[in-house]
Order: sequence, then C-alpha cells, then structure tokens
Amino acid sequence: MTTVEQFDIVTAQCRDIYVYKMKDYGPSWRIMRPQTVNDQLFIKAKRIRTIEQTGVNLVGESIEGELMAIVNYSIIGLIQLSEGYADTVDMTKERALELYDKFLAQARSLMLNKNNDYGEAWRDMFAESLTDIILTKINRNKSIAANDNQTLISEGADGNYFDMLNYAVFALIKRGMADKSV
Repeated sequence: MTTVEQFDIVTAQCRDIYVYKMKDYGPSWRIMRPQTVNDQLFIKAKRIRTIEQTGVNLVGESIEGELMAIVNYSIIGLIQLSEGYADTVDMTKERALELYDKFLAQARSLMLNKNNDYGEAWRDMFAESLTDIILTKINRNKSIAANDNQTLISEGADGNYFDMLNYAVFALIKRGMADKSV
C-alpha cells in the first residue's frame, strides 16, 4: 500500500471521530484560545510519551486514540488560527466540517511534497522520535502564542500544526492503523 493510500485511510478514521464528536458536542472548541489548543495537544502527546517510557497505561485509552486526537486538535488549531477564537459557539457543524476538510487537504498536499523531498525518512524513524517531534512542535507553538503569534525567522504556528498532524498520521501508519477500519 502506498503512503498516500495509508494517509487517506488513517485520516478518514480521524475525520469519522471528528464527525462523531461534532454530533455529540458541536464545535464547542470554538471558545479555545491558542494556548488551550496547544495544551490539549500537549496533554495527548505527553500521555503518549509517558506510556512509551513506562509501559504503563492505567487509563486504558489507546495511544492510537491519542494520536488521532492530535490529528484532530491540529486541525482545530488551524481553524482557530484562520477564524480566531470566539466567546460563544459561533460556527455550524457544517462549516466546521468544511474547514476540517480544507485543512486536511492542505496537510495531505504538504505531506506529499515533504515525503518526496525527505524520501519517506519517517518510515525509518523510531515511533518515540515522532512523539518527541510532536512535543517539540507543541512547545514551539506555546512560545509563538506567548509572543502574540509573531515569529522573527521561523515558520508560524500553522506550520507546526501541519507538521504535528502529519507526524501523528505517520505514527498511526507505523502502528498499523492503515490496516484497520473504524
């Protein structure tokens, strides 16, 4: 199976979860400020790293579920950057899904370009390295948020969200999620 096929299978599973969550909660995340989105991502990635380091999972929720949440929160982060955060839920479920699909398509395109240039290096990386890179990107976004979303020379928060999304998809592929259906 090609990387594109695997990417599409995994992201379809993530999208399904996003749709189900939208049915349960709507776009309640619209009130999240950038710091909160980054902290949600941090919680997920930190839990993955802790389980990787200790081998202990007392909550019972899977690493795969946390990686899927990283994909979805990365897209939420991109939506919040694009639309700004709100004091109330000001977006329809349909608009939230439309924006999800828009940013997912952009992430897929970026993945194809980078995967070509880097020669699918992620396939030879340790899963733990993918987690560490995601955590690094989160910390970068925390610094960017603390600087009023301004950077002097580095890519912005959007670039980090796209990278987190793609690294999480790669981790899911490495964990066999492209071989499973929801």
